[in-house]
Amino acid sequence: MTGIVYKSTGSWYTVKTDLGAVYPCRIKGKFRMKGIKSTNPVAVGDRVDFDLDYDNNEEPVGVITLIHDRKNYIVRKSVNLSKQTHIIAANIDQVFLLITIDNPPTFTSFIDRFLVTAEAYSIKTILLFNKVDTYDKDTLNEVKYLAHVYRKIGYDCIGISATTGKNIEKVKGLMTGKVSMFAGHSGVGKSTLVNAIEPELDLKTKAISAQHSQGQHTTTFAEMFDLSFDAKIIDTPGIKGFGVVDMDKEEVSDYFPEFFALKQDCKFNNCIHVEEPHCAVKDALEANDIAASRYRSYLQILEGDEDHFRTEEWMK
Repeated sequence: MTGIVYKSTGSWYTVKTDLGAVYPCRIKGKFRMKGIKSTNPVAVGDRVDFDLDYDNNEEPVGVITLIHDRKNYIVRKSVNLSKQTHIIAANIDQVFLLITIDNPPTFTSFIDRFLVTAEAYSIKTILLFNKVDTYDKDTLNEVKYLAHVYRKIGYDCIGISATTGKNIEKVKGLMTGKVSMFAGHSGVGKSTLVNAIEPELDLKTKAISAQHSQGQHTTTFAEMFDLSFDAKIIDTPGIKGFGVVDMDKEEVSDYFPEFFALKQDCKFNNCIHVEEPHCAVKDALEANDIAASRYRSYLQILEGDEDHFRTEEWMK
């Protein structure tokens, strides 16, 4: 039988067939994807083959035997095992990255690390600036500045409020006919937004932790939902840090679109835009044609410190 993984809890998977039947499934023994050392070999969004096992069970249990080739996936470093990766979701049409300026803060280095990974796997990313109904004038100006930075690069940016409904219909329009993943820090309002889009789902939400101004994890596992308006959504656990994986230093700049556009104007073909003379990227930086925050994020990724991506200080 063949189906799509709708939920992964690490050891058990919920798989839905094309005919709509849902089965609990597991994997037998060690299951490794070619060339991917992952903490979770099977991810939400994967298309899988499975056999039904009726032994000692009143209800059949599926045993996954094959993972179909993925068209893409979003991957990051495993928080606990630095040499392994964690696949957040697979076979995605687009990602909505939720951003809040405060309560909790989303720093540009986190945004840029996420965007670099999405670029590497050719996944369209839309930036949603949530909670705009709660911001004062200065904070709204910061939203406008960040939106300007990312729109200039080519990213769609939308100011939304999951509580008042601002631009929710616009987001639904972009989701129609597609598999969309929602991502962001804990507390940025992913579950509240999903509930605003599809109230019948009634996902759990929690208040922000006052002590640390951080969100509390309400989603513990990635899960896909079928929506009422011809759309699928993958809700994901809140991500504190985002470690970039499997990139050579020479290719990182290719996933910064504004850097890639200037690459041909650098004097050296192998320019990595750090110390080389006659570098078009550094010239653009000095002319304020490239945002300083983007260049800083680029340098941080090049440095590749295994621990920095997990710390709040590194995301400032």
